[in-house]
Amino acid sequence: MSLAGKTLFITGASRGIGLAIAMRAARDGANIAIAAKTAEPHKHLPGTIYTAAAAIEKAGGQALPLIVDVRDEASVAAAVEKTVEAFGGVDICVNNASAISLTGTLSTDMKRYDLMHQINTRGTFLTSKACLPHLRRASNPHVLMLSPPLDMSPKWFGGHVAYTMAKFGMSMCVLGMAEEFKGDGVAFNALWPRTAVATAAMEFALGGSESLKMCRSTDIMADAAHAIFCKPSRECTGNFFIDDTLLYAEGVRDFDQYRVDPTQSLAPDFFVPDTMPPPPGVQFGPVG
Repeated sequence: MSLAGKTLFITGASRGIGLAIAMRAARDGANIAIAAKTAEPHKHLPGTIYTAAAAIEKAGGQALPLIVDVRDEASVAAAVEKTVEAFGGVDICVNNASAISLTGTLSTDMKRYDLMHQINTRGTFLTSKACLPHLRRASNPHVLMLSPPLDMSPKWFGGHVAYTMAKFGMSMCVLGMAEEFKGDGVAFNALWPRTAVATAAMEFALGGSESLKMCRSTDIMADAAHAIFCKPSRECTGNFFIDDTLLYAEGVRDFDQYRVDPTQSLAPDFFVPDTMPPPPGVQFGPVG
């Protein structure tokens, strides 16, 4: 299937995984609403809604750059309405916007705690809610959360309980909304990377470009998201997908293509349960 003519509303799409998902859809000829805060260049992170829009249109899509704060109900509602006015509806909603702080309880100030919960959990709930009236009228509607499987292992909580709670809140939206809206045919799924993914935010958080050598590129998440969006929404909902496992099921066998540096070992991401091992033949050590 192709996403030609489909309209995607993507939060945090000015850079990173959100932009990669937008670019993959743009190559099909999709319409992309770029819902993000970055209208002016960030001092540490490249990309704005306008540079993203230019890249999307160059790739073959139609772009609508929108300044959106997912913490603000009026901002989200207005952005969704502008998307509908421009493109006639919403077919796919991608909740990608997220805030992170890998700090323990005593080191997490409440301002940072509130930010993570307002953007991750509340922002996901709000954006999904705002898109739903239009998704219910779409022919194959999908909502995708960039959030992890709900694995209650203490190891995911002990080091950064505030962040884990905020990300798992996004996943709880998947669990609940998939059940609530299955009768309407609106699919709710989660997608999470098995390994660290090379983004500017990751480079900034980990303190340098050397860390990116142990990552996969954003293309793996973009390809996995595209595969989800092409599935019948009534038959694919309530899933917690891991990127390489999903793509393996879709027939992909060359996962080395996604490595930033094939000579380096891959760094595993957080939150991947032990019960979800990598596909056959996928190695984490250096290639060759």
